[in-house]
Amino acid sequence: MTAGTLFVVGVGPGDPELITLKAARIIAAADIVVYPVTESGDALARGIAQAHLGGGQTEIGFTLPMRTERTPAQDVYDDVCGRLTTALEAGRTVALLCEGDPFFYGSAMYIHDRLSTQFPTEVVPGVTSLTAAATRLGRPLAARDDVLKVLPGTLDRSVLARELADCDAAAIIKVGRHFDKVRDVIGEAGLTEAASVVERATRDDERIRSLAEIGDDDMPYFSTILIYRGGEAWS
Repeated sequence: MTAGTLFVVGVGPGDPELITLKAARIIAAADIVVYPVTESGDALARGIAQAHLGGGQTEIGFTLPMRTERTPAQDVYDDVCGRLTTALEAGRTVALLCEGDPFFYGSAMYIHDRLSTQFPTEVVPGVTSLTAAATRLGRPLAARDDVLKVLPGTLDRSVLARELADCDAAAIIKVGRHFDKVRDVIGEAGLTEAASVVERATRDDERIRSLAEIGDDDMPYFSTILIYRGGEAWS
């Protein structure tokens, strides 16, 4: 029996109309659709792709624990891969959904790494939250010879400060519960007025604010912080 194909599909940042034509076709035709589920029960990637799900497909949701320790997440990946191995060996087509782009800080890459050496695999790129945030803000990420850095908010305070010290533009992702630390580092670098926060870019509940207007009791989740220090004119 011919093995099935694993498609790792980026579904974009939130707006269902930002799914590519290729991604929509693959999702609709897949025998099995797999997606992450938050600990609160939300399946954001599935929600984005919902209009393209066909009747009769098998759906598999998996929950990744939001912890700094890697072992619990690795156990989940191993369990999912075990289930998908059985399906792929039986010749079934699998679409693994990933918010944004699978290879831009996407958890789907860990499943890809486990299965791509055993089965035919194709990665379908998607619109990232970083580029979506820039378009919603109405400002390019960088211009001409600007140096753009993409910085995870999970970085240690000292590392984040060092990286911000010598770049023209920066995009800080994975902010979440690290928001207070990130805001402090940006303030210490004198970049508060140059920073904008885009929450849930392209979704119905999107919110765009300057970093300076966010109060101490406010904690923006699902957000990207874009910083432009200057050096090249935007137009």
